[in-house]
Amino acid sequence: MPIPPTALTAVTTRGFLLSGWPWRSAVYLLTGLLPTGAVALPLAACALPWVVLVQRLIAHDYRALGVLVTGAALTALVVITIGPLWAIVVASAERYRLRLVDRRPARSGHRTPDEPGLLAWVRLRFTEAATWRETAYALLLVIVTPMSSAVAATIAVADGILVVSPLLVASGQPVMLGPLGTVTDAAQGVPYAIAGLVLLPGLLYLAGLVAGAHAALARALITGDPGDRLRAELTEVSRSRARLVDAFEAERRRIERDLHDGAQQRLVGLTLQLGLARHDLPADTAAARAVAEAHEQAKQFMAELRELINGIHPPVLTDRGLPGALEELADRFAAIPVTMTVDLPGRLPDPVESTVYFVVSEALTNVAKHAASAGATVLVRGNRDVVTAEIRDDGRGGADAGRGKGLTGLADRVAVLGGTMSMSSPVGGPTVVRVELPCRP
Repeated sequence: MPIPPTALTAVTTRGFLLSGWPWRSAVYLLTGLLPTGAVALPLAACALPWVVLVQRLIAHDYRALGVLVTGAALTALVVITIGPLWAIVVASAERYRLRLVDRRPARSGHRTPDEPGLLAWVRLRFTEAATWRETAYALLLVIVTPMSSAVAATIAVADGILVVSPLLVASGQPVMLGPLGTVTDAAQGVPYAIAGLVLLPGLLYLAGLVAGAHAALARALITGDPGDRLRAELTEVSRSRARLVDAFEAERRRIERDLHDGAQQRLVGLTLQLGLARHDLPADTAAARAVAEAHEQAKQFMAELRELINGIHPPVLTDRGLPGALEELADRFAAIPVTMTVDLPGRLPDPVESTVYFVVSEALTNVAKHAASAGATVLVRGNRDVVTAEIRDDGRGGADAGRGKGLTGLADRVAVLGGTMSMSSPVGGPTVVRVELPCRP
């Protein structure tokens, strides 16, 4: 028979009384006074100035009223600022105590700060729902635990008195049992003792129920449920993807600068030298033909290098922004005529500008290769919050983004920035690619 995971489920099993669950539940209830005191004593100390203030107001004693109000306000500030942090400590200890009546792992619902330092840790804790759930649990400890402990202790003491009532009477001490009457001799106390022994298993079941209910409340408030952990993990994945995109974008810019300022400049110098040497050599000689061929190859390679630089990160995108880069893209796109309309309030964040540019470039390349279209229309517009780009062609349609890697890769990149990318391409056209990107983190 499998071991029950919690005291609450163990109560429903037949072997509950013979297991260790009743005693574990009793220990859990008794030790609950420790965290309750850890919360109640500081709270009582902070409430003292308020109690004095209310008493003075009731008695119409307004002496030192300013001092009392200041003290009460300071204690309220301390409770608001330090209270949640102290609740985190209490909840951490409670997760260890929870193991007495709950065998399941009790994980914290807190996330790890992205930045090092105490300030980042405190800022994260005050913005987490887990912190305020633990604060609510700490307050409930002060209210629920004394009540449940008092009820359980009263029942336990009453049952204990019933069991030992014959012994107490035999020692010459009459036993008062409230509405049940008074026991004055040992023989009269025997039925009560038997009743107390019969009720003892019920007392153990009661301990299991109370401890199990308390543990269920604790698990709901001070442990992270799978949904919280999943949301935290998804948030961390999104942040890491965004950091990777930023790092990738910075690396693209570095490579573009190195090629533009280094390799391309040296290639330009080499092309000029070959051109000068070509003019200095006599025509119709083998050397002149070799230099001329090398000169043409150098110019062709320089054009290819310029295209490579534009493919990595076009310099015009840095210099003139997205409108200028898209206009230049439309001007040098010779495959089909492109009508470009750009309506933007100004410069956008670098990752957004880069993503929109490459989405438009890839979409136009696909139109030229596969759509058999006579032209394409690009509309880019937006504000400080969101930017949309729509690429439309009048080709044959029937495009499928899943069959190619270009648009799929761009869709992934759009998703990293929190945007969406959609494509409509019925057979016969038109094909419309639409991208929407937020401009704020």
